[in-house]
Amino acid sequence: MDFFPLYNSIRIALISSFFTFFLGIFFAYNVKKLPGSVKGFFDVILTLPLVLPPTVIGFFILKTLGPNSGIGSFIENLTGTTLVMNWYSAIFATIIVTFPLMYRTARGAFEAFDEKLKYAAQTLGKSNIWIFWKVLIPNSKKGILAGLVLSFARALGEYGATSMVSGYTPGRTATISTTVYQLWRTGEDLLAYKWVMLNVLISFSVLFVINILENKDKKAGVRL
Repeated sequence: MDFFPLYNSIRIALISSFFTFFLGIFFAYNVKKLPGSVKGFFDVILTLPLVLPPTVIGFFILKTLGPNSGIGSFIENLTGTTLVMNWYSAIFATIIVTFPLMYRTARGAFEAFDEKLKYAAQTLGKSNIWIFWKVLIPNSKKGILAGLVLSFARALGEYGATSMVSGYTPGRTATISTTVYQLWRTGEDLLAYKWVMLNVLISFSVLFVINILENKDKKAGVRL
């Protein structure tokens, strides 16, 4: 059993989750402060990938980063490499697909934040940056953590957009999801079941750990 799809899926999910984490927090924090109508507009734009079919997202990525696009041809002429049909191409796809999950959960956590804690910190002369990292983030960590876990799990199982921009090459671009499809297509159901169960086990383990952390957080209570 070749474990490259597992390694590739985990590294793609970890890298994309890293970027999604900071992008989601950044946009959630700034959109929250916007007026209602403007906030609604940005909500629609930033959440759109959540309802679009993954194949549509993959199509847009190919048209934007493919060798025939302006960006893709420029990068290829500059570096000699293409942005699609490589293992890292899936990172672009998973960031776009998982971003709305991180954004929505982080924004919900920020909107539930008790502003009195912010005002109390301001009376102590703390800067906005200090308040953001030392007060807002710690007291919103449950929602942020949930968004991060959902983003990671979603990236780990992404297939539609990933298969379009990375394809399936054993030992190079194969992920768990694309491997399951290829094994099913070739009639290797037993091996496909093994990959499916492995994916389920990883997802279950991640969610189980998060539940443990959430229970500890409830016992600890909210702290300034």
